[in-house]
Amino acid sequence: MSRRLQEPDSGIESLSADEQDLEASCEEGAGCAAGCAEGSAEELPAGESSSESSSSSSSEDDSDTEESDTRRSDEEQEKKESQPDRNESGGVNCLPHCEHCRNENAQREQVTPRRLAGGQYLLKLDADGTYQCSVTGLIFEVTEAVTISYSLLSWSKYAGLVKPPWVVGGPLFDVHCKAASALTSIAFPHSLCLGDGDSHPAFKVLHIKDAGAAIEPSMDYSASHVRWLVSSLSPVGPLIRSEEPLLYHGAVVLYKAVDGDPSLLFRVYVATNNESFIKDIAKAVKHSKKKFIKIDKPPVCQKLLQKGKRYRLLCEPEAEVTPEEIEFVDGSLLKLKSYIEVYLEKHEDFTLSLIELESEAVVWKAKLRESDWIHYDQNKNELKRNAGSIKRRKSTNSFSEEETHCGKKQRSNSTTDGIKTMNLLTDQQLMAIAKLFGAEWKEVAIECLQMEMKDIQQIQAKEQEVNIQKFLLLSKWREREQSNGTAQNLYSRLSEKVSYDIVQLLEGFMAQ
Repeated sequence: MSRRLQEPDSGIESLSADEQDLEASCEEGAGCAAGCAEGSAEELPAGESSSESSSSSSSEDDSDTEESDTRRSDEEQEKKESQPDRNESGGVNCLPHCEHCRNENAQREQVTPRRLAGGQYLLKLDADGTYQCSVTGLIFEVTEAVTISYSLLSWSKYAGLVKPPWVVGGPLFDVHCKAASALTSIAFPHSLCLGDGDSHPAFKVLHIKDAGAAIEPSMDYSASHVRWLVSSLSPVGPLIRSEEPLLYHGAVVLYKAVDGDPSLLFRVYVATNNESFIKDIAKAVKHSKKKFIKIDKPPVCQKLLQKGKRYRLLCEPEAEVTPEEIEFVDGSLLKLKSYIEVYLEKHEDFTLSLIELESEAVVWKAKLRESDWIHYDQNKNELKRNAGSIKRRKSTNSFSEEETHCGKKQRSNSTTDGIKTMNLLTDQQLMAIAKLFGAEWKEVAIECLQMEMKDIQQIQAKEQEVNIQKFLLLSKWREREQSNGTAQNLYSRLSEKVSYDIVQLLEGFMAQ
């Protein structure tokens, strides 16, 4: 860490008059224990009013891993864009180098966690040292070998606990460690640009406990992280206070509506590069009445975003853009996530550009082509064509009345088998999935596959080998689903709850 905080206090800050209602808010449900379930996030167009809410919002469990396969055009702007690694929420794992930030040369060992059900990460560290999570950017300082589990939370659930002059500085995490005393410090990534060192903001952390919440001092900060000495383990996230205008590393996230309409409809979210914020967006889209798919384009803004400044989204060729302009705010605390809607009547390539109105500078730019989403449409239409061809073959066959009577069941089964042969998961595939399930397989089966405990107990009574038990359970699910016992169906049920390895395996099955 490159900068030491100048504030004199070294203990937990007493809550000010502005913050004296924190504990009351916590007792009302905003600051409950980390395990509290959160409601679903909502969304509205950016031109509408959004208000802060301390009501429950979902603790993002979405683990929809998204591989980026971005294609560049010959345009100079797109040549300059770089595609950073992303986590499963679509957020950017580690901020790219910012021309305004002081370059850091700290050498830390990069470690990749295991992804568990429910959006949890598990990290096993073999010795003392300083380690950085390659997925979330968290930095852990430990004094011995430890096992750390952690998950990303939504700030909107705790909106009532963040009072002016403090604002959200980065993502909120719930961290647990079996040997808590061995975890001495945690450094949280922040989304602020601190320039070349002339900016001197005050960083602290909001520490949410069962009995209430407190704003605790941070040890130091750098161009990318805020370090906190661990006092106890429960939800913690960075806060910032600054007399100067805040400049954010930003991200633009794109979603396309999927329906039968020949026109094109997109949602464009302008966000801080804050994983909690971006996971909230993914949750909001998932719970929308319409179905959307994410469009993979370089999300990182090439220019900084500033609170209060106005921005315009331009489309070439021209499209309906609503609203035409937005005033940027960090929406981390807002339950309703704002977006810009883009509507085009024709299917054609087009370019989106986010422009800062005051300077007319291009903040972000991307070219969208039909190939960016055509694979999804092709897969969907392929299934329809296969089913349609089977129906056509059936209708063209001519049978005598006796043949029809005797062969009706057989032909019906043959038609169904035609679909099954192309789409149903095989025994070999189910066994491969079963071997990747961890100790949480029973919970996943009950929660995601709607299996009953008696089903599991019956299987365990007949079979002692655990992998076979998992296989038999998956087979029972496939049998119950009949023609819908497919990789796509299983993926839609499990992708938010199972490990990254299983998600990748199912994606491979769907691609076959």
